[in-house]
Amino acid sequence: MTLDESVFFLPATELAKRIKAKQLSPVALTEGYLERLERIGPKLGAVVTVTRDLALAEAKAAEAEIAAGKWRGPLHGVPYGVKDLLATKGIPTTWGAQPYRGQVFGEDATVVTRLRAAGAVLAAKLAMVELAGGFGYNNADASFTGPGRTPWNTEFWSGGSSSGPGAATAAGLVGFAIGSETSGSIVTPAAFSGVTGLRPTYGRVSRHGAMALCWTLDKLGPMCRSAEDCGLVMAVISGKDSKDATSVARPFRPAPAGARRKRFRIGVIKGSFEKTQPEVRKNFEDSLEVLGSFCDVVPDVEFPDFPFGPAVGTIVSAEGASAFRDLIESGRAKELKVPNDRWGGYAASMTLAVDYIQAMRLRAPMKKALDALYAKFDALVSPSRATVSYPIGPDFDKVYPGIGGGPGVIPAGNLAGQPALSVPNGFGENGLPTAFQLTGRAFSDEKLVAIGTAVQERTEWHRRRPAV
Repeated sequence: MTLDESVFFLPATELAKRIKAKQLSPVALTEGYLERLERIGPKLGAVVTVTRDLALAEAKAAEAEIAAGKWRGPLHGVPYGVKDLLATKGIPTTWGAQPYRGQVFGEDATVVTRLRAAGAVLAAKLAMVELAGGFGYNNADASFTGPGRTPWNTEFWSGGSSSGPGAATAAGLVGFAIGSETSGSIVTPAAFSGVTGLRPTYGRVSRHGAMALCWTLDKLGPMCRSAEDCGLVMAVISGKDSKDATSVARPFRPAPAGARRKRFRIGVIKGSFEKTQPEVRKNFEDSLEVLGSFCDVVPDVEFPDFPFGPAVGTIVSAEGASAFRDLIESGRAKELKVPNDRWGGYAASMTLAVDYIQAMRLRAPMKKALDALYAKFDALVSPSRATVSYPIGPDFDKVYPGIGGGPGVIPAGNLAGQPALSVPNGFGENGLPTAFQLTGRAFSDEKLVAIGTAVQERTEWHRRRPAV
């Protein structure tokens, strides 16, 4: 069966409805996504491994179960991809890095296990920046798979470190994807690729079977074509896991239709959009008007003044050097793609214990100040990024001089373990997507998804699709 191309860009919620109604075959859908992964994926630097045999077996099993009336839930039969730092039994898990290209684990990550139990179909291991960017990369060409390219303009980056999940979801190569964030690696590729990405509260999603970069910062989360999709995926992958001591017994429970609050209280972070690109600012201001149609929007909210960025940098250096100590001390770091990464691990190893401890101590007052602020609002809002994506080729610090410099919303949220939702809101220079982010108090993930869903009920940006 040949499917119309538009099917591959449908939100997972719509795919699920058609599959449940037996209007869409999981096998035909999977075959179509596999063809796109193999044909388009390499052009975007988005794919490491297409799991064709596994995907077809899972799709056939899903189709048979659904035909027999055994519907597992709203992800049953929906193909997806995972960032290649999640272990998959018998399938290479490369961490985006040459030294680990032959690495194969004997069990699946908990997230993969939970998605399989929900009937989702694993179609691909998706590209990523090598070692999730832990050694300080400064260029888009940061993996043995080459630079991730946004499908909106392939001369530009899809964002990192979840470059493959962002590009593949945007290009209609998978129904949804799983990415990871230590400090920006879901929010940034969601913004640069024009998809919706949820960074969950720290601990809500088990990291068992995921590459460790920073034990106290790493999070796994969904990258989808809508906020509602993010909620569907979170409902499956969240919750306590005995194999991850940092996981918490707080499963994600979406608000039922019609039960959403009539008015949310949203604060606009002062200084977050004044030094952005003109199109980013205009699109953000337009988004504030949309939010104002169903929220009470409070302007000029002062953000706490702490060294969020330097603190995150110190923690990433210390914990990352510990996580990859064997790689660094063996000398195999010289096999990494990015020149910075070949020596960055050695520099990270020199992080002083006193600096790491001071950064960790600072987290307590940082968390206290942020929680006191966020307790006054349902969410705070700011642009996801100050600019559109970076071009392939130049180092990042050579592009867009003088842009940005606002409050460190991304490092602050990651230090405090708070959730964030990046929502596409238009286009800027070179036809590239822009986005805004909703950030909230810990365990307010459901509220962010509800607000994002309400925005997307009033806009069409998340339904735009690139010409690929």
